[in-house]
Amino acid sequence: MKQTPTSRRVNEELREKIANVLLFQIADPRLELVTVTDVEVSKDREVANVYVSADASRYDEVMEGLEAAKGRIRSLVGKSLGWRVTPELRFFIDPSVDAAERIASLFSDEG
Repeated sequence: MKQTPTSRRVNEELREKIANVLLFQIADPRLELVTVTDVEVSKDREVANVYVSADASRYDEVMEGLEAAKGRIRSLVGKSLGWRVTPELRFFIDPSVDAAERIASLFSDEG
């Protein structure tokens, strides 16, 4: 999806709000050291795809924690956003982080 300046701002605002909620307001140990890398909000702001990264060995644990806390995260984010509708949050592991780590390891192996 092509991003406009408005959609970039909306995506970044939601990314910051979700990251703050995870860091300061959710006490689930499964969600420690989780980074929100990107957010893509639909044009109608009904759905937001949230991309996260964590240690690869903890992906299943992290996704379980996010699914369990999804409603609470949405509620807390909605209170701080001030939008008419708080988007439904859909969490995904960000594949670009793993790809970057694989590329970096290839370069370090060659040296």
